[in-house]
Amino acid sequence: MKDCCDSEKKDGSYDLIVIGAGSAGFSASITAADAGKRVALLGHGTIGGTCVNVGCVPSKAMIRAAEAVHAAAAAKRFPGLSGAVSLDSWSRLLQAKDDLVGALRQKKYADLLPSYPLLDYIDEGPARLIPGGVSVGSRELKAPKIIIATGSRPVLPPIEGIETVVSLNSTELLSLEDLPKSLIFIGAGYIGVELAQMMARFGVRVTIVCRSRLLPGAEPEVSAALSEAFTSEGIRIVSGISYQNVSRHADGIRVCVSKDGEHLNLDAEKLVVTSGRRANSDALELDSMGVQTNARGAIIVGPDMQTSAPGIYAAGDVTDRDQFVYMAAYGAKLAARNAVLEQSLSYDNATMPWVVFSDPQVAGCGLSEADAIAAGYNVKTSVVPLDQVPRALAARDTRGVIKLVADSASDRLLGGQIIAPEGSDSIQTLAMALKAKMTAKALGETIFPYLTTVEGLKLAAQTFDMDVAKLSCCAG
Repeated sequence: MKDCCDSEKKDGSYDLIVIGAGSAGFSASITAADAGKRVALLGHGTIGGTCVNVGCVPSKAMIRAAEAVHAAAAAKRFPGLSGAVSLDSWSRLLQAKDDLVGALRQKKYADLLPSYPLLDYIDEGPARLIPGGVSVGSRELKAPKIIIATGSRPVLPPIEGIETVVSLNSTELLSLEDLPKSLIFIGAGYIGVELAQMMARFGVRVTIVCRSRLLPGAEPEVSAALSEAFTSEGIRIVSGISYQNVSRHADGIRVCVSKDGEHLNLDAEKLVVTSGRRANSDALELDSMGVQTNARGAIIVGPDMQTSAPGIYAAGDVTDRDQFVYMAAYGAKLAARNAVLEQSLSYDNATMPWVVFSDPQVAGCGLSEADAIAAGYNVKTSVVPLDQVPRALAARDTRGVIKLVADSASDRLLGGQIIAPEGSDSIQTLAMALKAKMTAKALGETIFPYLTTVEGLKLAAQTFDMDVAKLSCCAG
């Protein structure tokens, strides 16, 4: 692995210093180095950051394995089929996950470094900002521009007693040596629902506890459909609660909550906490450089990704922007171009698609109904259950719903959400429709291939003006 200063100027300076060697850090560094700039990329810990090491890659690999177990058992929904697949070896499954992570970390991060001669990778300990540059280990590096891309970490919520018990975060859950008999998940956001369903499909008795509902940022119809799907798989959901305390109980953990005036004691072998994260900004000494942060330590950036301190930019999970790896890479590329190429690019997430890899998958783009109303639109909505989508009927899997939001006056589409077994691959069509500023009428008149999940978007667009239940299969 390259760890030197071949491109460092004689006075010890660079054109750009990037702090953090994850997805955002690599995106910024490669962008600047490709443009002929001398770059110092400062890593600390395992190269590659959250996504490849402990986030997207390992979790999605394990989720897909759990889907295989479930799909085999679900074959009985087709008359004449039966079958089952069981978890034969938890340790072998974990090893396969670790092997995949190691291979991708090497191929997509470490092995890339020699391809960029103007990029120096330096891993000499944690970095901190100093006037005109960065201090790392025993050295001081100088650069007129700095990009911070140090990511975030899981944190415990403020619940009485939670710090007195042993709890697991998402990383630790995916590294357990033995599969537990039961789990309680605190938190029902993206990470919580994905991992809770995964563990349930591996035979663990799972309870999800949350203050409001599953995926509180999703449309109510989508959240309700996901809750129904989870309940049908035996996952217990205790929502709309307030937390009382967490304590050790017998051989496990007890979570005491209050719901509708009643106190409930929830017991399990282990506790998983997926209810929040904090930016990795504490050690950087941001205050001394005038870099402003919010309550969770996230760096506040402007549309150009610059912080409150001139010349210092930030990108990825360490900022107050979207917490998705592809948006981290996107924001980092903008930061690099603005910082060292004198461009004036602005961060634009208006048509950003997002996905939750539950089953059925949840995906969305643009404004929700509530967001559109808050933005001042006079909205109209269309909701189509999946039992109106031929693909779902043929697959004998009608779990889900599609909802579109449009402006009543102009008919312009404002956003939409999908919960469907193939929702993640369908949402990009809506993202492109929003980017093109299409109307609901135009989307409803677009030709879609028959027997696809994405055809449901066409049906949802038509539902603004007609009852699609009265159409024949291909009459739309």
